Amino acid sequence: MLYAATAIIGASALIALTTLLAKSLGLGMEGPQLHPLQISAGRFFFAFLAISLFSAFRRPSFKGAAWHLHLIRSICGWTGISLLFAAVARMPLADATAITFLNPIVAMALAIPLLAERVGPLRWLAAGISLAGALVLIRPGTDAFQPAALIALAAAAVMGVEIICIKILSRSEPPVRILLINNSFGALISITAACFVWTQPNATQLLMLAALGITMALAQSLFIQAMKNADASYVIPFSYSTLIFAAFYDFMLFGQVPAATSLLGAAIIVGGAVLLAWREQRAQKSRV
Repeated sequence: MLYAATAIIGASALIALTTLLAKSLGLGMEGPQLHPLQISAGRFFFAFLAISLFSAFRRPSFKGAAWHLHLIRSICGWTGISLLFAAVARMPLADATAITFLNPIVAMALAIPLLAERVGPLRWLAAGISLAGALVLIRPGTDAFQPAALIALAAAAVMGVEIICIKILSRSEPPVRILLINNSFGALISITAACFVWTQPNATQLLMLAALGITMALAQSLFIQAMKNADASYVIPFSYSTLIFAAFYDFMLFGQVPAATSLLGAAIIVGGAVLLAWREQRAQKSRV
């Protein structure tokens, strides 16, 4: 259990670091401003190289792979990451990260028609709580309204679809194959899209793009290890430490101090997500 908790906290720190790198590249802190599509291309390309090197020793089989589902998952993953990178360049890291934590709620809603799952009152309550937190962060109808928050909200919605795809794929396919195919498709799609908005990065930015991709690959690896060594209901709550790391990085590099409303909104979203995870843990125990 301790290993799983340590692994997921490590993954959370790395995921927050990728958003920090994306924000720095999007703001042009080390050179010309890079488009979110170009940043996501770097993320997928270098992650693909890192995972390919690892897979060369594992030699995963591709027999029986659900290619159509992998493609849908990869398109959703690329779209979600690109939208997230666009959002973090326009708003505080912690706020954008908190809003994307709505993706389990989206996945829960989609599981009703797509996976024929039943959703009880407690799960709907958790969804309502998290959505209320998102409204606190977005602040519609006020002078503090954050238009970029709508981009993060769209990222959460697309990532929710991706979670459904991962759930279906994980039933019959090994994690290494899922990661390799996802990053292969992601690299192909993202590089094609980036060609239309390409800006020549300098040497420092190339290193940052490489660091972004490799960091994400390491984060994915740690996440898988955590999921293998403990129940999802135990592991997932630790992933909300991403918010703490995002706020810390934002403060250290940009001097961004979270506003009271941001802290409140993030706490409400996490509260709803924790309630959902607790409910899933209870349901899992009742099946045993």
